[in-house]
Amino acid sequence: MNSILLIDDNEDDNFFHQKVIESMNMPVQVTVALDGEEALTYLKQGNHTPPDLIVLDLNMPRMNGFEFLKEYQSLSPALKTKVLIMLTTSISPVDRKKAEQISEVIGFENKPLSKEMLTAILEKYF
Repeated sequence: MNSILLIDDNEDDNFFHQKVIESMNMPVQVTVALDGEEALTYLKQGNHTPPDLIVLDLNMPRMNGFEFLKEYQSLSPALKTKVLIMLTTSISPVDRKKAEQISEVIGFENKPLSKEMLTAILEKYF
């Protein structure tokens, strides 16, 4: 894996998740977007390869996770990632069910990202 895109408006969560990734000693570039709009702008730039993994928060201002996914689905396949995980504090079964119906979402996990969770994602998809 070469790169991870974290999409989350909570800077503390982003900092913590970056530290978890760094603790695994992986040579991976981590990019942070603070909302869905910023993430779409980054993905559409096209001057880089798409991230291997997107970790997407659900509840964000301006453009939440589901709004991001609606726009994301219309992107060219060349701009999309291999693995997209929703990582949220939402325990709503409605949110989980809605996420499971979106083909691009391969996982719906509760925050925070842990070393064990990331290891399981890497073992399963990479």
